[in-house]
Amino acid sequence: MEHQKHLSPRAWAELSLLGIIWGASFVSIRIALDTIPVMTSVLHRTFWAMLALWLVVWLRGLSVPSSPRLWLGFLVMGLLNNVIPFSLMAWGQLYIDTGLTAILNAATAIFGVLVAALFFSDERLTSPRLLGAGLGFFGVSIAIGVGNLTSFSLQNTAQLAILAGTISYAFAGVWARKHLSSLPPIVAAAGMLTGSTLFMIPIALMTDGIPSLSLPAVTWAAIAYYSLIATAGAYLLYYRVLSMAGSGNLLLVTLIIPPVAIVLGALLRDEALDPRAYIGFAVLAAGLLILNRAAPRD
Repeated sequence: MEHQKHLSPRAWAELSLLGIIWGASFVSIRIALDTIPVMTSVLHRTFWAMLALWLVVWLRGLSVPSSPRLWLGFLVMGLLNNVIPFSLMAWGQLYIDTGLTAILNAATAIFGVLVAALFFSDERLTSPRLLGAGLGFFGVSIAIGVGNLTSFSLQNTAQLAILAGTISYAFAGVWARKHLSSLPPIVAAAGMLTGSTLFMIPIALMTDGIPSLSLPAVTWAAIAYYSLIATAGAYLLYYRVLSMAGSGNLLLVTLIIPPVAIVLGALLRDEALDPRAYIGFAVLAAGLLILNRAAPRD
């Protein structure tokens, strides 16, 4: 068994850049939601990112899959990794601060560990991983407020919706490993976004009507950022960091995203989080660090 990869200065730099890009995406999505409905915002995200990644596939001369089985896999992956979590989290952001959304989104790593253990023998739950997951859940419960879990205000429901999105991400990780691991990552990402867009077109049309292209410049800038940079561009960067740092070290990106979202939310949206959110994130971060050390070796 090999040792976990060492993080070189370049790997740290690109890991940090990925965290900053994803952290800023929460604010850009919230800015777009000031003007466009939730499902339309998700359609913009998947559609433009899909076009960008297929362009990369074409420029690299990669083959486009023709197997119906693979395209069915893309549809399921698009549903689990984009349609469900993007929609739930965008709706949730209407009612809670972007910083808190980013903190709750960090639970993706916790659920990912637990769901993977259900399906893969090499992802078993060791004592350190159980400790890390337990601390993660404790941190999330602090951030939400244990008492709020029993009430059904829009704010509390939004927080639970975001957590449901992170569970969907966890199952998407399992699906990708089982059904799409044989493909070049960029082809798999482009196919997934195609599947997502095929779902989102009828959903957006039924819920929001025909999308308007007459939008303020700030809205188009936000859409361009979260679709082209924070989705298409971030996928490309993600796989670069994965190859350099390994999957275990890649968990550390979840510690970078929330502080970026919190700072930008305060600067651009005048948001101020409840102190318990910071305490919850500190506990969650401790759990993520333990999971990082206990991650399977690459």
